[in-house]
Amino acid sequence: MSVKTITSRDNPLVKDLRLLATSSQARRRAGRTLLDGVHLCEAYLQHVGMPQCCIIGETARAHPEASAILALCEAGGAQCIVLPDALFASISQVEHGVDLLFAIDTPQAAGTPALTGASVLLDNLQDPGNLGSILRSAAAAGITAVFCSTGTAFAWSPKVLRAGMGAHFLMTIAENVDLTALIDATSVPVVATSSHAEQGLYALDLREPVAWLFGHEGQGVSNRLLAQATFRVSIPQPGGVESLNVAASAAVCLFEQVRQRLSANAPSTAASPP
Repeated sequence: MSVKTITSRDNPLVKDLRLLATSSQARRRAGRTLLDGVHLCEAYLQHVGMPQCCIIGETARAHPEASAILALCEAGGAQCIVLPDALFASISQVEHGVDLLFAIDTPQAAGTPALTGASVLLDNLQDPGNLGSILRSAAAAGITAVFCSTGTAFAWSPKVLRAGMGAHFLMTIAENVDLTALIDATSVPVVATSSHAEQGLYALDLREPVAWLFGHEGQGVSNRLLAQATFRVSIPQPGGVESLNVAASAAVCLFEQVRQRLSANAPSTAASPP
């Protein structure tokens, strides 16, 4: 498929792209979203495949990585569009980046979600940056399943995607999940974080798979879900800070589990005499 140049702001494709960039309702209705920037586009090509459409700014055609991605998409049969820089800027929400976008179908979790192993559960998480950061930490820690309650930020919004830095394509993300029913139907231990919990994170044996439950930035995990959790833990904070940001809390918990599992599998090392 050849590369096509579009110069009119009134072009129907440009209007659709602008809606996808600015409206969560439009993204949900269309079942599509935008990947903004070279890193996200490379991650999509590596882990998923060809996008529906590749959009590049005129100046970015001289950028080696962007032009290489455009060539791959053209060879792979994706729709390839070149926009004048000013027109591209009306769509992109990234400042001082390389003008490259993919328009993709929003991945959907297949069938009724089931909690069968190591996973992350998110209860009414509101901030897109926090959500993306948690997804990034979860992917880095080897988590492959994330379940988002109704009311949690849309996982495939451009802001969440940018914060996730490609993590989305390494895991299955289920949205609008009834976490109460999900927990009721699983035998996987559920560990909820709460600043009021008496048990500390570092006293918990995390060598086996668990489902981590993180909640709203201000209110935390709901009381109903806290009551369902197998364990409720707090993160020791000797510095006296009232609480950690939920994304920071998630990273601490996930990598404490990584530490314990690596330590359990590491060969013992005897101290050598001097």
